[in-house]
Amino acid sequence: MKKTLTYLSLLLLGTGVTFSGGYLLAARNSSLAAESNSRTSSGVLAATSTTKSLLNQDSNFITNVVEQVGPAVVRINASRTVNSQFPDAFNDRFFGLPSREQPAQRVEQGTGSGFIINKEGQLLTNAHVVDGADTVEVVLKDGRRFEGKVIGTDSLTDVAVVKIEGDNLPTVALGDSEQLRSGEWAITIGNPLGLDNTVTTGIISGTGRSSSQVGVEDKRVEFIQTDAAINPGNSGGPLLNASGEVIGINTAVIQGAQGIGFSIPINTAQQIAQQLITKGKVEHPYLGIQMMTLNPELKEQLNRGTDFRIEDSEGVFISRVVPNSPAAQAGLRGGDVITKIEGKPIKNADDLQKSVQNSQVGGNLQIELRRDRQDLQITVTPGAFPVRRHSSANR
Repeated sequence: MKKTLTYLSLLLLGTGVTFSGGYLLAARNSSLAAESNSRTSSGVLAATSTTKSLLNQDSNFITNVVEQVGPAVVRINASRTVNSQFPDAFNDRFFGLPSREQPAQRVEQGTGSGFIINKEGQLLTNAHVVDGADTVEVVLKDGRRFEGKVIGTDSLTDVAVVKIEGDNLPTVALGDSEQLRSGEWAITIGNPLGLDNTVTTGIISGTGRSSSQVGVEDKRVEFIQTDAAINPGNSGGPLLNASGEVIGINTAVIQGAQGIGFSIPINTAQQIAQQLITKGKVEHPYLGIQMMTLNPELKEQLNRGTDFRIEDSEGVFISRVVPNSPAAQAGLRGGDVITKIEGKPIKNADDLQKSVQNSQVGGNLQIELRRDRQDLQITVTPGAFPVRRHSSANR
């Protein structure tokens, strides 16, 4: 209820934002091994790369990182033909410029960033950079241009995989975002505002930032927070550690704030990318409820304005159950208070979302709840999150 961030408070970082709409958006210890192979545990065929302990070799380790990784960072030019006549959404919604009527058919063009993860030409970027694009052009630092094929996009995590066909392609090394600590160095390379191969630096300001904290409640990501400058056009570019390994995909900043940017952890991106590569889509478990974190203030409000009484001061209050959803089919109701999932206490909406996200589509999820002062146990079978072009508040 104290939440003030909204989708309009976030600025999506690629001018390709017109395709998706809907939401705006240290150094490592010197004991790092001299060589680090790209992670392949998720199944993504990341290129094997030798990563040297840059800090031990050169006081200006940032220069070394840029020379090592820069060639594999690409600019993505995407275009989409729009037939309907609407005001220019890019100029109007996100930058506050006066709206203007566009012709009945026009071509919207956007620019973002990405990075090549293997010699097969697969690269990662943000879904909002390429979603709905008719054509995708990938431009390398060495000037080569390739037609990009979108393998798949996942709007819930804002991850996309694009493939190019080429020889002698430079690649990045992938790090381990699970090992990040606040205060480590953070480096970004991208193409903000069309300025190719722009480098910015900062630190890791925080990890595990929930989608509700960031203000994008429909996303299924725990973001990395950084103060490295992220600007329009950086979308899809890499967030790097001091050893030149990719630890995240840059995706959003909070409009009006300085030094607050967010990246998708590379471990999450790899898991999503593997599903996109092998299946062409990602299935996210889904219950079909709208919910609020229960606290004493909300409890008092609900008890004043509803016919039923809430006894609990902690848990997740179900404000609405989507008709015909897995939750509805299992018998969940508006007014229920979820207290545990699989025997683990649920204190807030973020806890619930993590539990659902870690479940399996078609599996069983044991939910404990309070209803009319009674304790109930209900088994829910999560379904696959419905694919929509627009954002949803459902979980």
